[in-house]
This record gives sequence, C-alpha cells and structure tokens, in this order.
Amino acid sequence: MKVYTVFLLQSLIWSGYTLTEWLSKHDHPIYNGMMFMVFFYLAIIIGNYIIKSTWKTFFLTMMSLSFYVAFHFTMSHLI
Repeated sequence: MKVYTVFLLQSLIWSGYTLTEWLSKHDHPIYNGMMFMVFFYLAIIIGNYIIKSTWKTFFLTMMSLSFYVAFHFTMSHLI
C-alpha cells in the first residue's frame, strides 16, 4: 500500500511540474531544468519519507517518472 501511495503522490508531483512548466513556457531552458531538479528532489524526499528505503524510493521514482514521460509524450503526439 505504501508503494501505491508514493506512486500516486509522485504522479501528483509530476502533474504539478507539468503545470508550472506550462505556466512558465517563456523561461530559459536552464530554468526549466533547475525546476525539474527541484520537483525530482521533492519526489525523492516524499517517497523516502513514506517508504523508508532508498533503493525502493529511487526505483519507484524512476518508474513514476517513466510513466509520466510516456504519458506526456503520448498525449503531446495525439493532439
């Protein structure tokens, strides 16, 4: 149940990143990269707080990020 909770929370974090990226679409790409690192760090911290395992947190963060990228890529090419 903890894994599912972390996956959902991280999905919300990636959705928040998409929203902030959309709101700041005229920013320099370096700032978008820095903003991504902040959201990535936030996802790691929240996941590690709930799961309490660094390896599982990292694996789950990479998995949720890959689902986010796949969904984002699919939706951008469908529209």
